[in-house]
Amino acid sequence: MIRAAMAACLALALAACATTGDAAAAHPEARAYSATADATAEVDAALARAATSGKRVLLVLGANWCHDSRALAGWLETPRFAALTAQAYDVVFVDVGTPQTGEGRNLDIARRFGLADMPGTPALLVLTAEGRAVNLDTAASWRNAASRSEDAIFEELVALAGESG
Repeated sequence: MIRAAMAACLALALAACATTGDAAAAHPEARAYSATADATAEVDAALARAATSGKRVLLVLGANWCHDSRALAGWLETPRFAALTAQAYDVVFVDVGTPQTGEGRNLDIARRFGLADMPGTPALLVLTAEGRAVNLDTAASWRNAASRSEDAIFEELVALAGESG
């Protein structure tokens, strides 16, 4: 009974990250999340760089198993997004495992910046150099990244680059 319940929960969690239809062909994908990286050190280094560069930290919390996480990472690697991030952000990808099933990792990083719950992946936090999240209200809403349009994602990242929070 417990195994069946766990399997059902896992299926629901994975379905929350999956999309169907033509959206899969409409975006690039990248595997940018490393389960072995020292995520805390990477975040701390990005915050230190942001303190001198004036950029924001774009903290992308996802996993390579997740279609939406790979889609968001893929967009960030395209020339259009790379130009924006080079100008406005220091990007850090943090592998969070499968927090939906209780198998998360690096969730202390999300909590450190005020994101107490991750109902799905990816989540996206924009941080000031002081480590203040400017988008806590929308950080967990990126679970549908694969079905968002390139322009919608780009416009939101442009707005978050200058938002005072």
